Amino acid sequence: MVSAAAAEKSSPSASAITVDMSRGYHIVKINGYSFTKQIPTGKSLDSSRFTLCGHRWRILYFPNGDRSDSADYISLFLLLDNEDVSKEVKAQSIFRLVDTVTTDEKHHSLTTLSVNTFGSKNRSWGITKFIKREDLHRSEHLVDDSFTIRCDIAVISEIPVEAPKFVSVPSSDLNQHLGDLLTTAKGADVVFEVAGETFAAHRWLLASRSSVFDAQLFGSIKESGTADVIRVDDMEARVFAALLRFAYTDSLLPETITQEEEEAAGMWQHLLVAADRYSFERLKLVCQEKLCKHIDVSTVGTILALSEQHRCDGLKKACFHFLSSPTNLMAATATDSFQHLSRSCPSVMIQLIAMSSRSHSA
Repeated sequence: MVSAAAAEKSSPSASAITVDMSRGYHIVKINGYSFTKQIPTGKSLDSSRFTLCGHRWRILYFPNGDRSDSADYISLFLLLDNEDVSKEVKAQSIFRLVDTVTTDEKHHSLTTLSVNTFGSKNRSWGITKFIKREDLHRSEHLVDDSFTIRCDIAVISEIPVEAPKFVSVPSSDLNQHLGDLLTTAKGADVVFEVAGETFAAHRWLLASRSSVFDAQLFGSIKESGTADVIRVDDMEARVFAALLRFAYTDSLLPETITQEEEEAAGMWQHLLVAADRYSFERLKLVCQEKLCKHIDVSTVGTILALSEQHRCDGLKKACFHFLSSPTNLMAATATDSFQHLSRSCPSVMIQLIAMSSRSHSA
């Protein structure tokens, strides 16, 4: 078989549906026709796979019909041969005899033809009685024991047209408004004193964000003095400021965390402790994610101790992964932070020894 292909695309539209129609045709030449007459009924000769209208196809040629009642006829079928045939393809197609294999750009109208659905349940469409063999013998199309078939294909897809939008809804700016509320302290009804600095805030918001703040400000453990100033010990002012910002906006200001590597690691550690203290689980996860990027020989001991003391499983696993390298483990054990780890978290040291033993035995 000799094949040739050409394609064209047009996009008519109607009402609220845009109909996208890709059109094209494929040429198949049957050489040595007289020899194909020996092929049994129901057996086909298949064209090479070709691409047309964005899909893969084959043309099936049955010299003696595809079934017993068409044994005196030539049958032709178009087969969808995509890698994934689960996606349905709607197409119109027609076969006709032509005189040459040259690419005639003229497209024949397919508008009167039915639309066939190709897919996993029905991969092919065809004409059982395309032409009677004796009629082909008498026709002008059979020349030098050869004839040529053209298959026109039009693939149709419907694209729903979105209704015009007259109203555009902006993204939520609630966090910005709540951030402004923190900055202006308008309506604030509680003040915190941290490391010599004071922070005005709103009881209702903090209570809604943290079970610890809820109990402290409204619950049975409400501290004496909550009507005036609440003193927060063992915390830096900048850490508490970042905690409040997260409570109001669920985010942190970029300038909250310094760009210096060592100082940034320290800030994330302090903020993780604060997040755990006031039960801000999402902030705690944010800090763990950031600290995973700061694990090195000099910091792994401190970060591992922190992860153990504040129940940070993901961060702990990251530290163990780093220490699974014998080189990293040997270098880390010589640091002061690791000596502190051995004193403050003996259970972690036992796990590390077990891990090291498994590594050596392997």
